[in-house]
Order: sequence, then structure tokens, then C-alpha cells
Amino acid sequence: MKSREAAVRLKRFEADEKARKVAELEHMIREFEGMASDLDRQVKAEEERTGVKDPTHFAYSTFARSAGQRRDNLHSSVVGLMAKLEAAQRERDDALEQLSLADAPATREELRTRRRAERSASATLR
Repeated sequence: MKSREAAVRLKRFEADEKARKVAELEHMIREFEGMASDLDRQVKAEEERTGVKDPTHFAYSTFARSAGQRRDNLHSSVVGLMAKLEAAQRERDDALEQLSLADAPATREELRTRRRAERSASATLR
């Protein structure tokens, strides 16, 4: 019985770890999207300030160009994190399924054995 409890505990730990990984990836994606949004606002403000909105124009702001590049890098990072998030969610779901199977009621024979032991223990108490 102890080995079964240890196996269930291990499965629960693995499922918790997978859930934490999913939460961390979701948090990172939200942060990156927020930073990209801030950079986008900064680029637009700089373009309004300078009056040059064409990135290929020779007078385009260096700050706007570099902020736009950082924004684009963040967007590509978000795409990569989304792929990792999907994989992590699948792993988490698999771990939760394995946990539910390991934590499921024992086989009929184990239940019968447990009931017999409980009956004999209660009979000796009387």
C-alpha cells in the first residue's frame, strides 16, 4: 500500500510541476504582450513627434526604429512561447490523467481484501 501512495504522491508532484510551468508560460506571454504594446505606443508617439512615419525614410527616428525592432522581437518570442505553452498544456493534461488513473479506486480484489481486513479488525474490537 505504501508504494501505491508514493506513486500517487509522485504523480501529484509531476502534475503540479506541469501546472506551474503552464502558469509561468502564460504569465510570460502576458508580460511580453504588455511590453510590446508599450513599445508600440512609444513608436507611435515618436512618429507623431518627428512627423516621419515611414521607417524607410532617411529621417526616420533611430529611437522609433530600435523600439519597433524590440517590439517585433517580442512578438516573435510570444509566438515561440505559444508553441511551448501548447506543448506544456498537453503534458499537464497527460500528467493529470495519469494522476487520476493512479488515484482511482483500487481494483475489485484490493477492495475486497481491504473490506475483509476492516471486518476482521472491527470483529476483534468487539
